[in-house]
Parts: sequence; structure tokens; C-alpha cells
Amino acid sequence: MSRVLILGGGGMVGQKLAHRLLADGLNGAACEITLHDMAFPPSGAEVADQRRGNLADAGQMEALAAEKFDVIFHLASIVSGEAEADFDKGWQVNMFPTWRLLEGLRAEHEADEGYRPRLVFTSSIAVFGGPYPDVIGDDYLSAPQTSYGAQKSICEAMISDFSRKGFIDGISIRLPTICVRPGKANLAASSFFSGIIREPLNGVEAVLPVSDTVRHWHASPRAAAGFLTHAGTMDLGLLGTRRALNLPGVSCTVAEQIEALREAAGNDVVKLIRPEPNETIMKIVEGWPRNFDPQRAISLGFRAEKTFAEIIQVYLDDDLPKP
Repeated sequence: MSRVLILGGGGMVGQKLAHRLLADGLNGAACEITLHDMAFPPSGAEVADQRRGNLADAGQMEALAAEKFDVIFHLASIVSGEAEADFDKGWQVNMFPTWRLLEGLRAEHEADEGYRPRLVFTSSIAVFGGPYPDVIGDDYLSAPQTSYGAQKSICEAMISDFSRKGFIDGISIRLPTICVRPGKANLAASSFFSGIIREPLNGVEAVLPVSDTVRHWHASPRAAAGFLTHAGTMDLGLLGTRRALNLPGVSCTVAEQIEALREAAGNDVVKLIRPEPNETIMKIVEGWPRNFDPQRAISLGFRAEKTFAEIIQVYLDDDLPKP
């Protein structure tokens, strides 16, 4: 039975992944799941092993590496807005623990050359910086313009190099913005993309801090869990030396998001969206990529929604609180 570690397993995507693994396993086989995070939801995925801890603490990542898990999903980080606001915390949480994990895994490999774990790292489209073409292809240069993007980009490079040397079998998947996220808004600058859909569907007013002409790249939480499980089981030899992938998603404007909400729930729901421009968020969003042509990932079997209406339907089916 494969032993699986999910770093950031208490978060929304970590919980979606844990539920997917409990239901389907890896390659159809049951697996033993360990979740690691600073906290867990009270009614979360019922796995046998939940570990509370801070990955930035001394010795934490090395100790986990020493347990020699077969598959490690690395989802743990602080989000974009927080990493930009707190420079030191961003680097101490988003980059240095990954280095310590990789060094720990290298030590285990060198002690036992038969050990070469699968490491799936959740990167971000924030690794790109403008000026952008209308559509970003698979060969577009990674040149981040935020601290968060720089941290993700450096982790991608480390994972690629450790894989090249044979210490791990790693892949970095550049997630679209995950929308519609259930629960409360987080500190990510992108959180409003979910908020303007989630809050009105729950009868609550939502603030829109940017123009409705803003275009962005989205995928649902269900798609995110699918991305991760596919990355955890696919033949990574197909990647060659390029171990980072742009993933599929939906490119749409905020206006198109709102229109999809109108079609799904009606005008009274849409009226709960209140425009309130925020210069800080607008400046951050202006530096984000808007559209992709991820042919490489699609050819390797990664799948996402085709329309934003489908993304809303996933939220309605999976996460809207039932009366």
C-alpha cells in the first residue's frame, strides 16, 4: 500500500485531495494517508494520521522526509497577498522549507538508492510576469514580478534539479486560480474571484475590488484534486527535462463570471455584488496572466472545466451549504 503525505492537508485543496484519495486511491489502489498542517477542519477527511505542525519550524521537514513516504503532495504555503505584504514570512514559509524537504529526501535516497519518492508541488501561474501575449503557450518565459511568484519559481527549479539528479521523481503543476472556493475568504489577492460568486449564492453581499473587464484563468476545486491525483500517478518520464506544467482552465472576464452567475441564480443574486475599487488589489491583479494554451498538459491527460458556468455548477453540486 502506498504511503502518501499531504503537506497543507488541512487546507481546502488538501482536503479535496484527501477525500479524492479516500474514495479512489492512487491508480485504483487504496493508500495510507498522512495529513500535515497547522490546523484541520473539525469535520474534515477521516484519515488515520493527522499531524499538527509548522513546516517552517527547524527539523520539521527533515523529520517528515525521514519517514520515506512514497508520494508527497506539497500544497503548503502562505498565499499571494500575504507573501507580498510580509516579505520575510513569504520566503521563510514558501521557499526554505521546500529546500529542507528536498535535502532530507536526498539524504534518504543516498542512504537507500532504491528510494526515489514522487513529489507533486503546487506551483502557480504567478511564476509568469508581463508584458503578456494574448495567450501564454507552453514555451513562455517564467519571469515572476511578485515575491510569491519568485518563491514558487525557485521551488520549481529546485524540484527540477533534484529530479534530474535522480534524488526524487518530481513535478510542479502551475494551478489556475481555484474558484469557486468554499468557506471563508483567505488573504490571497485573488480571493474576490470566488467571493463574488460564493457570497451572493449564500445570500451575502460581496465586494468587487477590480473592474469587471479584468480577465483571469480559473479551475474548480474538483479539477484541482483531479490535477493532483493525475500528477501523482502519471509517467513523469513523459515530461523529459521540463518538470513544470501549465494546467488547463477557463479564461474569462469578471463580467463573464457575473453573467454566468446571473444565468445560474438570477438577477437578485447578482445584485448582491457591490463594486468597491481597491488600488492595492488592482495593482497586483494587473500583473497576472490572463489566458493560456496548455497543450502539453492536455496531451498528458490533465482535464478541467470548459466554461465558467461549469465551475459554478461544481460549487453548487459539491460545496453550497444544504438547507
